Formats: sequence, C-alpha cells, structure tokens
Amino acid sequence: MKKTIPVIGMACSACSANVERKLNSLNGVTSASVSLPSRTALIDFNPDEISLEDLKAAINAIGFDLVIEEGRSAVEIEKRAFTLLKRKTALSWLFAISIMAVSMHWIDVGNANTTNQIALLIALANMVYCGRRFYVSAWKQLQNGLANMDTLVALSTLIAFLFSVFNTFWGETVWGSRGIAWHTYFDASVMIITFVLTGKLLEEKAKDGTASSIRQMMGMTPKTAHIVDGERVEEVPISTIEVGDLLEVRTGEKVPVDGEVVWAESFMTPDAAYIDESMITGEPNPAQKRKGDKVLAGTIPNQGKLRMRARQIGKDTVIAQIIRMVQEAQGSKAPVQRIVDKAALVFVPVVASIALCTFLLWWLIGGNAYLPQAILSAIAVLVIACPCAMGLATPTALMVGIGKAAEKQILVKDAAALENLRKIDALVTDKTGTLTIPNRSIDFTKSDDLALEERETLKPNARKAMETLQENGVEVYMMSGDKEEAAKYWAEKAGIKHYQSKVLPQDKENMVRRLQAEGKRVAMVGDGINDTQALALADVSIAIGKGTDVAMDVAQITLMGDDLQTLPEALLLSRRTVHMIWQNLFWAFIYNIVCIPLAAGVLYLFGIDWQITPSWASALMAFSSVSVVLNSLRLRLMK
Repeated sequence: MKKTIPVIGMACSACSANVERKLNSLNGVTSASVSLPSRTALIDFNPDEISLEDLKAAINAIGFDLVIEEGRSAVEIEKRAFTLLKRKTALSWLFAISIMAVSMHWIDVGNANTTNQIALLIALANMVYCGRRFYVSAWKQLQNGLANMDTLVALSTLIAFLFSVFNTFWGETVWGSRGIAWHTYFDASVMIITFVLTGKLLEEKAKDGTASSIRQMMGMTPKTAHIVDGERVEEVPISTIEVGDLLEVRTGEKVPVDGEVVWAESFMTPDAAYIDESMITGEPNPAQKRKGDKVLAGTIPNQGKLRMRARQIGKDTVIAQIIRMVQEAQGSKAPVQRIVDKAALVFVPVVASIALCTFLLWWLIGGNAYLPQAILSAIAVLVIACPCAMGLATPTALMVGIGKAAEKQILVKDAAALENLRKIDALVTDKTGTLTIPNRSIDFTKSDDLALEERETLKPNARKAMETLQENGVEVYMMSGDKEEAAKYWAEKAGIKHYQSKVLPQDKENMVRRLQAEGKRVAMVGDGINDTQALALADVSIAIGKGTDVAMDVAQITLMGDDLQTLPEALLLSRRTVHMIWQNLFWAFIYNIVCIPLAAGVLYLFGIDWQITPSWASALMAFSSVSVVLNSLRLRLMK
C-alpha cells in the first residue's frame, strides 16, 4: 500500500531526513520519501506487517507526528500551528524589545544586579513559552541519537542563558576578582529565538505560495450538488453523494463528481450542453455533451444544463486522482535531493564540532580573559549554520515546478522525471493519436483510397512543437505502423526529418535501445498499448492524456490535452526548475561556507576587529531560508 501522510513538526532538512530514515528502518516499510515543503511522507508499506498506528508511534518517539486519524485535518492543524507561531513570534518580539530596553538602560530599573535579574526573568519567560518547542524537540532528538536545527537553537540559547545566569550571581566573585570584565547575554538568547521564529513565520508564509497549484485544483470541486429526487431538486453536501445518484448541473455551476450524462439541453442544441473542460484537458473550446457522454468533476457548463448519473465520487474522480498524482510527485525526491539529505544527517553534528573547536581555540589562545568571547563565538557558529536553506533548496523548486506543470496540463509523476527531462537529446514519438488525430467516423479498413487529410489531422501546434524541440537540440524520430506514403507525409507535415513506417511495438523499443546505445538520453511519447514497451524503456516516458490507461500508467509524464506545444514547455520547465535547484543549493552552501568562519571570528586573524554576533547570526539564518523559498517562487512567473 502506498499512502501520502501529513507530517507535523518538521522544521528543517535534518528533520525530514530523520523522519525518512526512521520510516525506512521499520519492518514492513518498503520505501518512504519525506518532503519538507509539503510536510508529507509518501510511504509504501505492507499493512499486514505494520499498521498506521505503528508508523505514528515510531515517528512520535522522535518528536514528530503523522496525521492518520479520520476527521483530523492536516490543513486545520497547520492553520492552528501557523496562528500559534504568529502569536509566539509577536510575544517574542515584545520580550526582545523589553530586554533591550532594560539591558541598554532605556528604562532605569536600578543597579546592574537588578537589571540582570529582570533580564533573566524576561529571557526565561521567552524560552519557556516562545521557545519551548525547540527544547522539547531537541531533547527527543537527543534521546534517539539524532539532531536537527532545533538542536542548534536549543544548544546556543541554553549556553547563552546559563552562562549569563552564572555571571548574574557569581560573575563579580569569579571574574571581577581576577580583573576580568564580565557581561550577561540574556538579550542574545532572546534575540536568537525571536529571529528564528520570525524566519519560520516568513518561511511558512512564503512556502504557502508553493502549494497554490494544489489549492487551485482542490478548489475545482464544489462543496454542494443538486440531487434529483423525483420531481424535486435539492441542494445537498457533496459528501452525501453516492454512486448512481441523479444530479442536475446548471450553467456556471461546477460538475460535482464524475458521471454520465442522461439528459442535456442548451439554446444552441436541444439535446446537448457545452462544458468548459480547459482546467482538465487544456482545450480552449467547450466540449459538447449529449446523453451517454462522460463529464468530469470540476468542469463547468458555460452553456445549457444537464442531468447526470454519478459514476465516480470522492477520491475516485479524475480531478482527485490528478491532485493525488501531483502531491505524490511533489513529495518525491529528485536524485540531487538524496545527496542533500545525506549531508543533512551529518550537518548538525559537524556544526556542533566546529562550534566546540571555536570555543576551545579562543579559550586556549586568550585564556580565561577570552572565555566570554569563546562562548559567544561558539554560540554564533551554532546559530548561523542553517540546514534549512540547504534542505529547502531542492524540494521548494520541485514543488513550484511540478505545480506549474500541472497548471499547464502537464502531470509529472515523480521528481526524477522532471529532473531527467532536461537532459534528453532524442525524442521518439508515435504518429496516430500522438502527432495526429484520427477521424473516428471512417472505417479504416476501407480508407486506403481516401486522401491523407481525410483520414487524420495534425494536432494543434504539432509542427511548431517539433521545430522548437529540434531548435533546443532534441532530435525527433517518428515511428508509425502506417504505410510508407502516410508516414512520410505526416513526418514532413510535422517538420520531422527522421521517421520509420510499418513498425511494430518491438521496433519502437528497438529504436529507443539503439539511440540509448549511441549515448543519447531518450524520451518516448505515445498514447497506446503498442507504445508501452518503448515507454517503459525510455529515460523519460511521456503519455498523451487522451490515450489508453496502460500508456498513462507506464509513463512518468502525462500531457492532458492535444496541444503538443506542452512538450517543449515541459522541457523548458524542467531546465528552469533544475537550474533553480542548483542556484538554491549554491547560495545555501555559499552562505554556510562564508558565514560560519565569520561567526567564529576568523577576521581577527587578519587584524579586523569584527565578527557576526549571535543576534545577527539568528537574523541571517532566518533570511537564508526565506530567500531560498522566495527564489523558488520565481518559477511561478514563468509564462
């Protein structure tokens, strides 16, 4: 059984990597892929060996939660969590302003001891209420031998707080008596939590845009439907609709479920209605629907009305299957992400080691007089290191790219297909049903004497699409079972130089093998059972949405409409998405490579008296995560 399950509580790539590693370690789980931006786990498991409750218990043990309960909405949970995050962020800022006012003597509260004690109480309140999640999560991670971003935040703020508490009560006795200047750093612990929460708030707000395509598709299905009961038509919740119910759909309303037309009328045609199916198929012209025709949930009659018999409801509708496919694709991992996940698992321990080395070096070089500097430098290193930016680099770009593809009626089954599509330099395409639309009204056994244009027609933008692909370095090969004359005619019509006629399914597979043997990356486009062998072998398999279910099941990418211009659009989107991934990864790695030494105080080696403080480190860490998400969202601007 394969199931997509919401995961609550993940904050960084180390979190998602830890959840994924835990799931994959369980007996009965075949594979698991966890997506940080979508907050979901795609789990392939055997319910006879492990139950959903067992999965939930295992994930709870490491500080996270799987939403498996009926009636428990992950969306509502996330909304409540976001509201709570806003409240805690606002309160943390209030604490931050208060502690700055006290520490910088904007408010006169008495002597230094009183000032430090008030700052202690403010910092403690901030940690207990606003920062509680960091410490609970870090403790659960520690119990299981794991670490994530919460570990870094908890460790850095606790060190700053405890060192400041020590100085508040024993600073003068221990340091002052030896002539060493001492200070408290309660403001640093407060500012770290404040900036991290602010960054998470901005990040969640930005990431909300990455899922907009899914929300748009979910919004296609109406909440209510008109059910026909004898002479009475009643509006009822869509959840009450059952297979076999008779429904009425009027002009401008959304078709509630998939079904079959039993009656239709419009002012143009007495026995037909006209339905806008562009959101599903991409076809701009309304489709004529008569008795016996199929209608799909989410489509809209823009002329006339109809009555229909419900055939597929709920999760079985086409739009529900499309949403599920897109969600699974957004939750899947591109090959590059698996490398990042491995890095994320060692990232926090490595950073903690660097922080420890920083502390020891400062202390060894300067002695006890430099102990405050050593502690602050170690704290800054812990805070500045950001696994979030690195972990968000790939999945956010993929979520936006796959969602953008869905808007263009290009359904991507998995992230690897989107990543691999950019590499193709050869495309093998079927003819009938793929490049051309056959005339179904004629008997093909008696069609030899008909003009080629009467037998079939070239699909919209087919020639333009093939020319665009070839201009972008992709050689196109047309394979047809048709006779030589027809194959040559339609190849020339489509602007294709390489073609073969009278081919069998094995010939198509052999063509893919031959091109791959020549070192080419091959994509196969087809629509029928006779294409499945070649589709299964190709580096990237593409099916036409109006083809057979078998072809669509085998294919990694499905084009929902007849407009072949979506082929080069898919190629361009793949290239832009992967470019965005590498761009994000570059800046995420550069950020850590540059900022960690600056936080450690490396500039002092060159006589420059400056380093990144813990407060600035938390602000920069938050900015890095937000910038990666915002950069990925630029894909939505693609036409």
